[in-house]
Amino acid sequence: MVGGRPTTGHLDVYFRSLMVSGGGGRMDGTPAMTGWKDLPMELLLRIVSLVDDRMVIVASGVCTGWRDAICLGLTHLSLSWCKNNMNNLVLSLAPRFTKLQSLSLRQNMPQLEDDAVETIANYCHDLHDLDLSKSLRLTDRALYALACGCPRLTKLNISGCSSFSDSALAYLTSFCRNLKCLNLCGCVKAATNRALQAIACNCNQLQYLNLGWCEGVGDKGVISLALGCPNLSALDLCGCVLITDESVIALATGCPHLRSLGLYYCQNITDRAMYSLANSCVKSKRGLWDSVRNNDVKGLMNLNISQCTALTPPAVQAVCDSFPSLHTCPERHSLIISGCLSLTSVHCACAVQAHRSGRSAITHHAY
Repeated sequence: MVGGRPTTGHLDVYFRSLMVSGGGGRMDGTPAMTGWKDLPMELLLRIVSLVDDRMVIVASGVCTGWRDAICLGLTHLSLSWCKNNMNNLVLSLAPRFTKLQSLSLRQNMPQLEDDAVETIANYCHDLHDLDLSKSLRLTDRALYALACGCPRLTKLNISGCSSFSDSALAYLTSFCRNLKCLNLCGCVKAATNRALQAIACNCNQLQYLNLGWCEGVGDKGVISLALGCPNLSALDLCGCVLITDESVIALATGCPHLRSLGLYYCQNITDRAMYSLANSCVKSKRGLWDSVRNNDVKGLMNLNISQCTALTPPAVQAVCDSFPSLHTCPERHSLIISGCLSLTSVHCACAVQAHRSGRSAITHHAY
């Protein structure tokens, strides 16, 4: 017993007791509960972990005991199921659920307003993971509020939030310096070279960054990232039409942990960029293959060069040969070359081996 409440080891016993007796006393010495309102906090939280977030919110309104337990114990919440009035729901819940660490507010239709995000920032200071994707009504006020109220953020998704400016994003990163995952897909006004320079300066722990369809991103910003974020493991530059080989060369040199790179429709990318990727692991190629045998894969594992029509087969084959985790075979398709008819001759090692095995089987059958 801790503070008059049963320990975790007794939770199953108490739950069975409550279900059988309806909350009445027991004669076997087990402490009795007078009703559902007296459920131990640990048991209540275990129960609500089995239901959806709508029921969690309902349960928090049953009585003051349940409200206090759930509001103090709940760390993860999603309101993405809310199709109407999400803004009012956030205004109501944020002052109570102050221990939240993860909050998803993804929307299919724009609902959130700046006042809801400001309320989150005022009360939920422990937030690590926040999803505000498709919040088309939000303005820079929301980012300024998050910067001051949620400095512990490590994961932020603001994809599709097209009203944010690069000034507000730069301001946010000056406070939220622990960011590891940042999704800026479609944030055309916010994701500029200026903002990327701020990210590179302030967020050196960054591991994942999505810049898809941010058409203002150029070499200057990407090179800054390569210099300032050496732990970058996944970068999506799909649709960033301004970048050239210089960006890829900088990434190949400055980001040794890069595992996924999206270059879809980056039509200024040439063979020079591919050879820079291939050459980035030449010195450690023996160690690379050793790591594959030990299931400790290193190097590029996903590369999207669809619609990069200036590339030639020898350059792309060099990349494929350098990184054994890149595959063209259907079962493990991770080197994506759709829209590049000239690259159909590029194959990964296992695809070549399968082809040889097939030919060998045919020959053996013929004899």
